[in-house]
Parts: sequence; C-alpha cells; structure tokens
Amino acid sequence: MDQQPADNKGTLGGMLRDDAFKSKTIVITGGGTGLGRAMGTYFLKLGANLVITSRKLDILQKTAVEMEGETGGKVLAVSCDVRNYDEVENVLKSSVEAFGRVDALVNNAAGNFISPTERLSANAFSTIIDIVLKGTVNCSLALGKHWIKEKQPGNILNIITTYAFTGSAYVVPSACAKGGVLALTRSLAVEWGRHQIRTNAIAPGPFPTKGAWERLLPGDMAQKFSFEKRVPLKRVGQHQELANLAAFLISDFSGYINGDVISIDGGEWLQGAGQFSGLEMLTDEMWDGIEQITRNVKGS
Repeated sequence: MDQQPADNKGTLGGMLRDDAFKSKTIVITGGGTGLGRAMGTYFLKLGANLVITSRKLDILQKTAVEMEGETGGKVLAVSCDVRNYDEVENVLKSSVEAFGRVDALVNNAAGNFISPTERLSANAFSTIIDIVLKGTVNCSLALGKHWIKEKQPGNILNIITTYAFTGSAYVVPSACAKGGVLALTRSLAVEWGRHQIRTNAIAPGPFPTKGAWERLLPGDMAQKFSFEKRVPLKRVGQHQELANLAAFLISDFSGYINGDVISIDGGEWLQGAGQFSGLEMLTDEMWDGIEQITRNVKGS
C-alpha cells in the first residue's frame, strides 16, 4: 500500500500492510458517516469484514453499498440505537450470524451541541449522556460478556476527545460523557485484561466532517472559529491520520498497549494548557521591546 507522510495539503496513504485485518470482523457504531466511515473504509482495505450501525438504516445501507464498491470488502449494516441494550445485542447476534465472530468494537457513536449550560434542559443533557456514555457502556458490556463467555480475545477502541481530560465550557454534557468513557476505558483495561480483552481510546482534536460540524457550528461560525489557528501545527487533521491510528490500536501490532489514551490533535490541547502559550501572537518587534524592558529591569 502506498505510504507517504501527511502535510497540510497532501493526501495521506495507509499505514498497515494490506492483509493486516484479513478474516477479522470489526463493529463500528456511528459507522455510516464522518470519521466512522473513514475508519471503516480503511479497515475494509486492510481485509476486515465490517459491521456499521446507526439509527438511520437507509443511510447505513447506502453507505454499505458504496464502501463495498470502493474496497471490494463485505459490509453489514444494522440499525441500532446504542441507548437500547436489546438493539445492541441484536447487532452482536447479526454480526456473528453473518461473519462467524466479532474481533473488535469501535465505540464511535456520539452526539453534541454547543450551548451555555444554563440554557440546557435536563432532557437535552441526558440525551448526550445516554448516547455517548450509556451507549458506550451498552456496546462494551454486550461484546465483553460475549468474548468472556466464548473465551475469545477482544478489542475495544473508544473515540473520546481531548476535553475529556480537562472539561470544556459550552459542551458540558459531552465533556461529562466523554470523561466517563475515559474512566471506563482505563477501568476495563485492568479488569478485562486477564481475558485478553484490550481497551484503549483515541482523543481526536479538530477533524472536520461536513454534517457533524455544520450542526455543531451552524452558519458562518465554523469560519469565524478558526481551528487551524488554535493548533500548533496550524492545520486540522486528515481523516486518514485518525484511521491509521485506529487501525494500529486494534491490530495485533499494538498487542501490548492496553488502557492507554492517545491524543491526535496537533498539540491543540497543550496549546491551551500553558499560561503563556498564547504569546505566539506577539510580533518580533514586540519581543524586541519586551527584551529591552527585561534588560533594563535586570540592570536596575
């Protein structure tokens, strides 16, 4: 497979060998669009059988046909509201019937919106918690219990966010839910490691997707809220970069990585962590003035 490094304009190639996922079956929640689709497409190119889920079966089925046409792989589309445990169990049952087994779960389904917290209803808050945290718990429990019963190794990869570490204003329900998923990741890694079930997470920074970002930042807000300026590398992420990392973490090549969370954000969350990180806005002339003032103070 063609491999090349990422830059701000170029197209990134795949990272693993073409048959790295041969005979493996991977379930991706929220797999019909955006980052879920990008990861799934790459898994198919690596030889995996793929199961994609979301609540909208028509979109899933259309996506499945397109992904099969692009990759030549096999895709099973199963409607599922991850908040409903019975529907999650149906995904597992359908996957095993179609492909014989499931090897990995990518918990990617999410919901989010920006709002001052005092404007949120209790129901709005609960909706995000239920999709992100309860949904991840439901899927992890269903697959984990199955793997333990069958004495089969398994792999769980949770997609969180960098503000799961720090919290974030204006997306408080998402921050709470993703923080819970982070705790779940580390807890299950310890508890289920003896069953050869690895649990890891990825914390992406800005990876724009048309549908999700238009809902999160409607109108011209996306242009006004420039993510490129907030990232030390001065660009947003490429979907293939995330797909490469996800593939590595659920592959046999990362077999000794368990309970870890890897940020892939160009250094964005660290940019906001230091008290003086914002000083990048100073010009050379301003720094010259500061240097002169500092020298005068030292000399006094």
